[in-house]
Amino acid sequence: MSRREEAQLAQASEHADTIAALRTRSESRRSPSQRLVEAFTALIGRPSTIALLLSLIGAWIAWNAYESIVHGTAFDAPPFFWLQGVLGLYAALISTFVLATQNREKHHAESRAYLELQVNLLAEQKTAKIIELLEELRRDMPTVRDRVDHQADAMQMPVDTNAVLNVLEGTLDAPADAGMRISSDPDVPARKSPIPPP
Repeated sequence: MSRREEAQLAQASEHADTIAALRTRSESRRSPSQRLVEAFTALIGRPSTIALLLSLIGAWIAWNAYESIVHGTAFDAPPFFWLQGVLGLYAALISTFVLATQNREKHHAESRAYLELQVNLLAEQKTAKIIELLEELRRDMPTVRDRVDHQADAMQMPVDTNAVLNVLEGTLDAPADAGMRISSDPDVPARKSPIPPP
């Protein structure tokens, strides 16, 4: 294995360790009740649990129907009010457990999104600094013809995140019927908005 491949492998391993550490930190912050809720949610989400539930319901219906027909009495005679109540309680508990699990996963996803945003902002600043250094090198090299590059000058400046956020909010908050941008110049045709109406 070459040194370049070893360096790439080491970098990939470092990134994987960082992601694993982030996941481990999130898991360690779970309360005992949250662990119990997520364990139950994972259990009821298995296909075997669905098969077991259907089997129990079928056995319940068959047994009470048999008792009602043969002996005339049954613990839960048709239309099985007790069974309906148990299934309603089961459905309510499942909904609550699933919502609790989704809330924690949403919090974890938000933390990961904030981390990605921070990394992207740092990368953007580094890129702007590299462009600035390259422009200085180009101006200092006597063999390279000096010229004004407005695009490179603009790329040297870090992105103003507040300005980008204001533009994005203004675009998203635009009325749905404003699908065409009207230009003040009558000779310039109207351009279609890049955000399609919902």
